[in-house]
Amino acid sequence: MATVTFIGAAQQVTGSCYQVESAALGRYLFDCGIHQGADDVEDRREVKFPFAPDQLDAVILSHAHLDHSGNIPRLVQQGFRGPLYCTRATARMLKVMWEDALSLYEKDLEYENLRRARRGAEPLQAAYDADDVVRALKLCAPIAFHECHRLNANATLCFHDSGHILGSAIVELKLTEDGREKTLVFSGDLGKRAAPLMHDPELLKQADVVLMEGTYGNRDHRPMAATLQEFETVLHETWERKGNVMIPAFAIGRSQEILYHLAVMHNAGKLDGWQIFLDSPMGIAITNIYDECLELLDQDDLKQVQKGFCDSIQCFLPQLHFTKDQNASMAINKIKSGAIIIAGSGMCTGGRIKHHFKHRIWNERNTVIFCGFQAKGTPGRHIVDGAKMIRLFGSEIAVRARIATLGGFSAHAGQSDLLNWIGHFQPQPRVMLVHGEAETLKVLKDKLQTDQHLLAHIPHQGEVITF
Repeated sequence: MATVTFIGAAQQVTGSCYQVESAALGRYLFDCGIHQGADDVEDRREVKFPFAPDQLDAVILSHAHLDHSGNIPRLVQQGFRGPLYCTRATARMLKVMWEDALSLYEKDLEYENLRRARRGAEPLQAAYDADDVVRALKLCAPIAFHECHRLNANATLCFHDSGHILGSAIVELKLTEDGREKTLVFSGDLGKRAAPLMHDPELLKQADVVLMEGTYGNRDHRPMAATLQEFETVLHETWERKGNVMIPAFAIGRSQEILYHLAVMHNAGKLDGWQIFLDSPMGIAITNIYDECLELLDQDDLKQVQKGFCDSIQCFLPQLHFTKDQNASMAINKIKSGAIIIAGSGMCTGGRIKHHFKHRIWNERNTVIFCGFQAKGTPGRHIVDGAKMIRLFGSEIAVRARIATLGGFSAHAGQSDLLNWIGHFQPQPRVMLVHGEAETLKVLKDKLQTDQHLLAHIPHQGEVITF
């Protein structure tokens, strides 16, 4: 008998974490991500895993985003020493992701301890450190797509392309118990069909149990053609009123997709005279990895921006500037108009985008473009929901900039794509809907029952199922 325990991203969008256990397999973890939206310092300090990390046999990681991978160094700090299975591209990106996350965490911790010192409170101790990141990276055991790996005499692991970001995987785990083979599939984060640079999510046909994400299970995204037209219009209108554009973007996937679309616009002569700044050390490092892995991307998409021999995004987009250090980032503040600033974090929970908001979000000539999901409780969600004031660095700042939400840029499958993907499994598997807000998953569940006569289940945090 095998069990799945739903530890994180159960009726929530972030914090992906599921434990799979059986006599044939041992104890495995699918993902170990941070919960985004809470106070990072307190969230990291208070993490208490509902299992013994030193008793885990392995972790299987779907992709590098922090809401799927960010707690793995913390897991190592508490004793995990097993292999970390992931794709090769994911393994290359984890160093960048984890080192950047640690740097932000340490800065937040330093600030929090200064506040505590001022009121006579004891300082907080770091939940993890650079040594834990190094130890976690050494555990990486990369596996190529379709290179099925035998975990033991009774279990096999295979990764399939999920089309979400570079290296993102659908996890297929096969177990043999009592002479019977069982298949568990975890979708990870599924990308959209025909998404720029990414291949379509691969279609699997057989499973006993499927853990399927439902981030956008209640709706479809706006068609890409309409989204790109709106993107062009918003940029041009902001250019005409001599403003600047701020784009909060995730360092992996979204930043590269935005740069790709800007390159297409540049080639078509539709980009006005914008200066473009990728103001994210992590985003720059990840973009360089994308440049090194062009062979893994959709070649038809690349042909739209390549002219002759061109092997980097800066070659595709000559007005792009990488701002690696803090001084270069601060220098952007001197630009009065004509700057497109792409910076993390994607949900505005930290990073340089908050500094750019401080300098520009109060000015009605400027524009903020949201191009990704904003989880409940995040500053980005407050702004999207119409907040007139936001608190930044201890001050209340008016939100007077134009706020544009371009949902078509999402790297997640919309409702129709999710229905299409799960519909290829025959016979129908048991479906567990995860990685979505409760009301969104309820809509998806009802749609599955109406359209496919499939009775899906929405597990709650801590729930255990057997299969």
